[in-house]
Amino acid sequence: MNIKTQIIATLGPSSGKEEMIASLVENGASAIRLNFSWGDLEEKRKWIDMVREVEKKLSRKVSIIADVPGPRIQEGMGHTYDVDTESSITEQDKAFIRFAVESAVDYVALSFVGSADDVVACKKIIAEHDSKTKVIAKIERRKAVQSIDPIIEAADALMIARGDLGNEIALETIPSIEADIIRKAKLAGKAVITATGLLFSMTEHTVPTRAEVTDVAYAVSLGSDALMLSDETASGKYPSESVVMMKKIISETEKRVSPDIHYHPL
Repeated sequence: MNIKTQIIATLGPSSGKEEMIASLVENGASAIRLNFSWGDLEEKRKWIDMVREVEKKLSRKVSIIADVPGPRIQEGMGHTYDVDTESSITEQDKAFIRFAVESAVDYVALSFVGSADDVVACKKIIAEHDSKTKVIAKIERRKAVQSIDPIIEAADALMIARGDLGNEIALETIPSIEADIIRKAKLAGKAVITATGLLFSMTEHTVPTRAEVTDVAYAVSLGSDALMLSDETASGKYPSESVVMMKKIISETEKRVSPDIHYHPL
């Protein structure tokens, strides 16, 4: 079952062991996301080593994405962000970016990007280390949607982070914005990731809802280069099953996707 749309799996308590990482990769994940909003650097170092070991054992390329928190403010079970901050890159982010670069991860994902300046600033830090690490701009603010063209130009890849984005724009506009960003990214030759809540019910159940299956199929039909699993693989009960189901939906949908769609691998 070969697929063109890549699957990104997020590591966490449910998947942070080498045998589980291997299972995620064997079942279809080609990239691993490390969420720097949680845990410590020692944990991330161990996970990076585990991913590279799995990569060797399975003889497969596995991209690692270091997702830094930005000006995130935790509020109980949820979170928001500091809307008044001038840059989305905090001092903590700078330390995380340097750690990620020194650990030779493939991508740094910037949270709450407000403008192309944030991407440029991140690339400057990376350049100081003479690194090939690339930058993903996460689109999760109204301001980012309004500045999407220069952000696409500055970034190496885009992530449509629909969870936080849905807190800033009307929910009914998300599908059209998702489609617009994917179209623009494809025209610019940049990889674009669709993320958040794609199979969320699988954190507790072995099968997704029909609405979730349709959501995944929609993202694939638009030409997403990758789809990202978050809680499903990080803290859910069925991390491997979530990847298997994602791959099944992608495979079925790609049978009907335009052959003219060009994919940009991570």
